[in-house]
This record gives sequence, C-alpha cells and structure tokens, in this order.
Amino acid sequence: MSEHHQSEQEGLAEVAPLRNAYLGLGSNLGDRDAHLRAAIGRLAELLHVERVSSVYETEPLLVEDQPLFHNIACAGQTTLDPFSLLRALKRIERDLGRVPGPRYGPRVIDIDILLLDDLVLMTPELTIPHPAMLERAFVLIPLAEVASGQRHPVAGRTIEELAQGLDASGVRRLGAL
Repeated sequence: MSEHHQSEQEGLAEVAPLRNAYLGLGSNLGDRDAHLRAAIGRLAELLHVERVSSVYETEPLLVEDQPLFHNIACAGQTTLDPFSLLRALKRIERDLGRVPGPRYGPRVIDIDILLLDDLVLMTPELTIPHPAMLERAFVLIPLAEVASGQRHPVAGRTIEELAQGLDASGVRRLGAL
C-alpha cells in the first residue's frame, strides 16, 4: 500500500459517525424568541441544524409561579458523542446567560437532548431519551413537527403517536421562529 493511500485510509477511519440529534429548547425570561434564535445560531457550531419547529407558548410545569415559556424543537446531525454534546449545550446555555437557579424555575434558555439516534443511555450525568419527554406536551408537540415519524427507542411508538396521546391544552402554537 502506498504512503498516500495509507494516510487516506487512516484519515477516513478517524471520521466520527453522524448522529441524528433531536433537541428541545425553552425560554421564559426576557425576549424569549431572541434567546431561542441565539441558541439555534450557536447550535450550528455543534450540528447541522436541518429542521426547527414552530414556537409554542406553554404553561410552566411544576413551578407554576413564573412567566410562560416559549418552546421549540430542532433536528440535526452531529458527530459529537452524547457527553461531548451535553457539555457543549451546557456551555451554550451559560454563554447565553443561564445562571443556576431553582429546579424547574425560570430560565433564559434551556437546551435538552431529547433523542440521539436510537440510543438508550442511563447514567447519573445523562439519560437519553430524555426521561420526562413522554409526559410533556410542550416537548412532544414541537418535536412532532421535526421528527413525527421518528420512533421513541423505549416506547416503540412514533413521536406523532406519542404527542397525540397527551393533553395539549397548555400548549399554544405561535408560528415560526
């Protein structure tokens, strides 16, 4: 094998696989849509963003005494492994002004990994699929716009089917971001 051919082979072996990533984003402080747009802009550093859902205004969950959220979902492809993606998303949240606060409390931006291919992962640091997504209309309804036919790797049903099974009364479509 020639040196040139061997180096080409080695270069090919180092290319990380593309993973289909589905993310949920939310904001309920300040200019919510501006925060979501800024986050999508920054996500382009990590993945090729292919689809972004409409914006949905949603009622807060668990801690109800806070402003309404704007939520979206996006779909794209990344070469990052799950933990590198998580660290990069947390860095984007910090860069965009998220500060530590009460769990489920108000936030400038929140970015969650919902699905990553058909990966099922449970560690203290990260769980994929997102553990609470099956009961959250504010997650599944926007996600159904960008991943309707995608199957949840644990539930075995499509995102569309899962979204249709939830009470959507606290979720109102506003339009494109």
